[in-house]
Amino acid sequence: MFIAVWGVLNIPQQSWQGNSVIGLCSAEFHWHWLINCLPSTIDCGSALIYSQPQAINMNNKRYFAVVLILGSMTALAPFSIDMYLPGFPAIAADLHTSAAKVSLSLTGFFIGISAGQLLYGPLLDKYGRKGPLFCGLVLYVLASVACAFSHNIDNLIALRFIQAIGSCAATVTAVAMVRDLFPPEQNAKVFSLLILVLGASPMIAPTVGGYITTAYGWHYVFIILSIIGALILLACILWLPDVYKPNKTLSLKPPVIIKGFYEVFVNPQFLTYTLTSGVAFAGLFAYVAGSPLVFMTVFGVSGKVYGWIFAFLSVGFIGSSQVNNLLMKRWSSKQIINTMIACYALIGTAFFIVAATGYLTMPLTIVFLFICLACIGITSPNASSLSLEPFTNNAGTAASLMGAIQMGMGALVSAVISMFDTPSAGPMAGAIAASGIIAMIVLLVGKRGE
Repeated sequence: MFIAVWGVLNIPQQSWQGNSVIGLCSAEFHWHWLINCLPSTIDCGSALIYSQPQAINMNNKRYFAVVLILGSMTALAPFSIDMYLPGFPAIAADLHTSAAKVSLSLTGFFIGISAGQLLYGPLLDKYGRKGPLFCGLVLYVLASVACAFSHNIDNLIALRFIQAIGSCAATVTAVAMVRDLFPPEQNAKVFSLLILVLGASPMIAPTVGGYITTAYGWHYVFIILSIIGALILLACILWLPDVYKPNKTLSLKPPVIIKGFYEVFVNPQFLTYTLTSGVAFAGLFAYVAGSPLVFMTVFGVSGKVYGWIFAFLSVGFIGSSQVNNLLMKRWSSKQIINTMIACYALIGTAFFIVAATGYLTMPLTIVFLFICLACIGITSPNASSLSLEPFTNNAGTAASLMGAIQMGMGALVSAVISMFDTPSAGPMAGAIAASGIIAMIVLLVGKRGE
């Protein structure tokens, strides 16, 4: 998170115009919310955000705290996914079920995030960011505590669904606030910084989860998650400023909401890059759902070792998202996506062929996964930026629909992976290969329709 803050504070100085604009300079950092059409030139030493109803002075310390809060909000859902992965065998033994059945709790979480984002999008646009965020975080804390006391797998699956409904409030709010604060041409860089924070989760969470599970049992993983959720809620109440003026004219009637989602969905640019990113992200979810079985069952590593492998592979995802900032100095987001999707499809196909022919080893598996995650890490921020670029007033709806599509595809893939209770890397490799090939097809077809 500290790296992300440093990156945000060092965004190049420039003059921006638009509905919501933030300028960052290096002397000191104050936020001022201004109501009328002020000049777009930014004075050195301040950060200016336009189109807000009142002015709020923010000193250097509070600015730093706000960025940390946004990073924590972004990381909450991934932390909830990654932290309990090393406990799959222990959960299966304790609840008298199989590891494949336990993975359905992961599927339930993905479904909850997908459905929840559709719920929060309109709420964030109508009532502002804080109200829906607080309700979601309270739900998350309560569901996390309930997960810790689950005594059968069906209850755990249902509670993970509810936990996800709560956690995605933080995710959707953070994404919408990026669109609130930054102009479209800067969104990809900001999303890269958020991915840096988000990427810290798979580096830390599985390792911590492995040690907690070994020392205290898997139940305590969910106790820790509830504490994390409560701390984020407290931080949001105390230090997170309002950055969006609620649009009370928006209707929450189902036909109106459906129409709003439809108008976003049929936008050619949104459809092309959201579907491309969503299909590519399905490969990431195939890895998350399939890797516990592959590494701990097929290759026989312990929960602690699996946590370290997971952390290492996360470097491919995190590092690549930051390399993206360097690539953008020379190429456009569209050019970067074209290249990365092609590479992803090629490497994913090679991964599946090696797995199907029986020559796959653990080192080879790690190499293939590292490269595939790197391709996804570079694709994601560019696709997110291009998807949200056409929208301003309904950015919350667009962000929630984008997230719902990505998580929905992830839920589908993880459910398919859970059907294969055989000790093989084939299903995971096949899902990754398919996601790369389909993403390339979607991108090629979508570009023709733009």
